[in-house]
Amino acid sequence: MTTPEDDEDKHLLIALAGGNDPALNVLMRRWNARLIAYLHRLTGSHTTACDLAQETFVRVYKHRQRYRPNQKFSTWLFAIATNLARNQLRWQKRHPVTLLEPSQVSDLPLQCELPTPCHSLERQERAEAVREAILKLPQDYKEPLILSTYEGLSHAEIAEIMNTTEKVVEMRLYRARKQLKELLLPWLKQE
Repeated sequence: MTTPEDDEDKHLLIALAGGNDPALNVLMRRWNARLIAYLHRLTGSHTTACDLAQETFVRVYKHRQRYRPNQKFSTWLFAIATNLARNQLRWQKRHPVTLLEPSQVSDLPLQCELPTPCHSLERQERAEAVREAILKLPQDYKEPLILSTYEGLSHAEIAEIMNTTEKVVEMRLYRARKQLKELLLPWLKQE
């Protein structure tokens, strides 16, 4: 079932493929925030997420002729973003980050943090624990979990993005949630 937004996205991309370049601006305004949020959850880095989102829209523009109007734009967009995130992860494994020396760290400017209420701090810590736990999941589990939980995509849409079957998506989601529960056991015991 398609929504009016899905139909509008399709028409915008068809217009883009037909030479109406400003249609890309509309698609970017509509999808940029969600795409960055998805990529941030996937990579754990806001900067990387912004770079990958920008590259995703570059790919949308480059491959606008390849879009098939019978598929949802969001599925096509998230598939491109997911592939870019996978490539980034492979690149990071081959090029590990060099940590700063202690003397370099002391030269960095300090960030001023305003005091927060205890409840707010606890909520932030819990959210950070969940983010860190999700980042520890294997890539095959992390992707469907984020697409399902945070992006609200159906199993069929996730299967299309990941180029697999719905049954595999269901199995990976089950295993991801099971591993996540184990990783978050210390937090669950506190409540």
